[in-house]
Parts: sequence; structure tokens; C-alpha cells
Amino acid sequence: MHRSKLPHFFLGLSAVLAVAAVVLLILRPGVNPQTPPARVSPPEITPPPPQIARLDEPTPPEDPETVLKDLGVGISAADPAELVNQIAKALEAGDLKQLSRLIGKDALDPQTAERLKALSGSGLRLRPNGVREVGELELNARTRWALELEGQQSGRDRIFLDLKRDGEKWSVEKVTLPPAAGEPIPKAVLADSLGVADAFLQAVLKQDFEFARAFVDSATVSDAKIAGLCILFEEGGYRMRKSRPLRSMFQRPDAVGYLAKVETEDAKSTAQFTLALKQPPAPSNWIVSEINLDQLLADYARRVAGGDVYYSPLVKNPAGGDTLALYFEFDVDVMNPRTRRQLEIVSLILMADPGKKLTLSGHTDSLGTADYNQSLSSRRADVVRDFLIKAGVSAAQIDSLAKGPSQPRRPNVTETGEDNPEGRRANRRTEIYLDF
Repeated sequence: MHRSKLPHFFLGLSAVLAVAAVVLLILRPGVNPQTPPARVSPPEITPPPPQIARLDEPTPPEDPETVLKDLGVGISAADPAELVNQIAKALEAGDLKQLSRLIGKDALDPQTAERLKALSGSGLRLRPNGVREVGELELNARTRWALELEGQQSGRDRIFLDLKRDGEKWSVEKVTLPPAAGEPIPKAVLADSLGVADAFLQAVLKQDFEFARAFVDSATVSDAKIAGLCILFEEGGYRMRKSRPLRSMFQRPDAVGYLAKVETEDAKSTAQFTLALKQPPAPSNWIVSEINLDQLLADYARRVAGGDVYYSPLVKNPAGGDTLALYFEFDVDVMNPRTRRQLEIVSLILMADPGKKLTLSGHTDSLGTADYNQSLSSRRADVVRDFLIKAGVSAAQIDSLAKGPSQPRRPNVTETGEDNPEGRRANRRTEIYLDF
């Protein structure tokens, strides 16, 4: 019986297919039959970036007691103004947790923290532009800022923040809160040298002569200089510069110096003057011992007095000390509007203390006869006297003198004998000597 060849056929076909598969595997590009297949690793999981605290990051409300028990280290910022502005926002929002986070435990002792808690919950508001840089405590290393509160009694209307610099970052070093209700209000909330200098200048800006006078050494800083500074600020339209208004010049245990930087209201012109302070033996606080207005007077002359540095509201008195000067046009005994404003400031000083007296001396240039100039100088003194009396000053507080052309401040003629109009301009004046 003939056997079927079909099984042999399928067996051969299977062998051919197996050989073909091996050949294809060998010839396949990029595959080495001797190399085991690569193991597939699970995908790498990248951890999320750490959360970096931001100044403006909101904080959820939390129980005040918990906040005060768990104060952080505070926030550091490259821009001190931004840090202080965020503290101001948190204060107005009553956000004690954010306040504590921004300030930190090093600057908040338990008593200050409790008072801050009370203030933050009382609905305080800041004045418009109520964040103010006070000045430097230490050159490029420590600075002070003020938060000026709206609707508060004077003396209780400022919170002070002292900031310190560590590398490129600033953080809060100390918080000084205003006196609590019932506590006496000191002349300067901060009685260190920067606090006294700031209190003095803020009084000058407000034209508060008596308060400004309380911060100076009357033996070295004349009343005329204080009044002259009030007039310069008023007439020159000056304000303390917003950035670094008081810069530290030198610091010794009993003496410091500050460079006071000012600008006009439109910020288009800047000027400066210097303050020196000393610390008498305890328990006295720091006092202003010297004011140098040379650079401020030069800027005032450039902008207000037509460039004439001699046409200054503050001059040296031949008998010593400083004297206020009011100027007149040629052959005129009528005051101009600028002179009237200066006298308004002087009248406020006199009316604040009836015991104060002043001496007026009228002066002329050399043109004209001696008799005429004597009469003109008398009229120039009298017009100032009459203005002060009309403003409310007692006549008993005023003495008047007529000097004629006898005491020129500048030469009436040049060295070659020619007329000197600029010199004569500075000689037509009434001087006010404050006999305080």
C-alpha cells in the first residue's frame, strides 16, 4: 500500500519557515541577536519645586493667640520699600498672621506683639503716601521707615520699622509702636539721634517753630536759623526727599552727623544741608548742635532769588549770630508777597510767646542823600513793624532802628568806582534780629 507524502510536505514547510525567520532576525537593522532586549525603566518622577514664600502671598486666617505663639523668622527682601509696603497692607487689612510672618519673632517681643495684635484689629488706616523712609541708622546697613496712621492724635500716629541689611536682603530688626492711650507722649517717639533729627525736621516742615526749637542746643543753634530754615522750606517749596532723606555721615558715641536731602514738590530740583547732633550727659537726649545751610541757601538763591547768593533770607548779624533779612526794590518801602509770607512765620513765633522780642533795622543802598536814605530806612523798618502788629504781635515786643546806608552787606560800587547794582540790591533790606 502506497504511503501518503503529505505529512512529509508539512514537515519540510515548517523547517523552511523556521530557517527564514532566523535569517530575517539576523538581517534586521540595529538588532543584535546576541544582545538581550533592553529593560524598560519606569518613567522618572520629578518632585515639584519647593514653595518659595512671596511677600504678597495671602495667608489664611488664624487665631491670634496661635499666631503669637508661633512666630516665624520673618521675611527678607531685596527691596526694603516693598517689604515695608507689604507690612502696611497687612496692617490695614488687620491680617495679624501676615504681619507676624513679614516681621518675624526677632523684632517682636511679647509686649510689642500684643500691642500689634490690638492695633491690627482696630481698623487702622494709613494716610495717603503714609509709608515714609526716615533715614539711615548706619550707612548702607540699617535704615528706618515710618507708617503714618490716619486720624490719630499727634504723637500717637506713627509706627517705626528699623530694617537691617544682610548681604543683599533686608529684614525687620525692630518695631516701635506709638504710645498707648494714657501713656505720656514724648517729644520724639524715638529719642536716638535719628529720631530726634527726624522730629526736628518734621516740625520745620509743619512750620512749628516752638516744637522744632525744643530739639536744638540754643547755645549753638540760633532762633533765627530755625526760623530761616522754616522760611527756606516754605518759600523754596522743599520737602524731605523720599529716598534716603537722612544719610549718615559719621557716628561717634556722643556725636553724629546727617546729610539732609530735600527736593521740590515736583521733584525736579534737589538740594541738601547738614545736621550735627550731640548727646549731653544722661539723662538728656540727643540734641541738634549745628546746622549748615550753605548748600541749601545756594539752591534757594538759584531758584528763588535769581541766582544772587547774597539775596538770602538768612544773614550774619554784625553783632554775632544769624538775622532774617527782608528785601525791598529801589526807592520802595512796600513789601512784596514773598516778604509778607516770611513775616507771617515770624509773627507766629512771637505770638506763641509774648515774652519774646525782636529788633528791626532798616537799611538802604548809597544812592540818594543821607537824610533821604535815613528816612527811607526808617519807613522800611516801620512797614515791617506795622505788619507784625496787625498780625497780632504786641508792639512791646518790637524795637525799630533806622540805619540808612551805614551798614551795607555788599559794596555799593565796584573796585574801580563804578555803580554796583547787584551789591545795592542786597543792601535794600530790613533785618530782623530775634532777641530770644
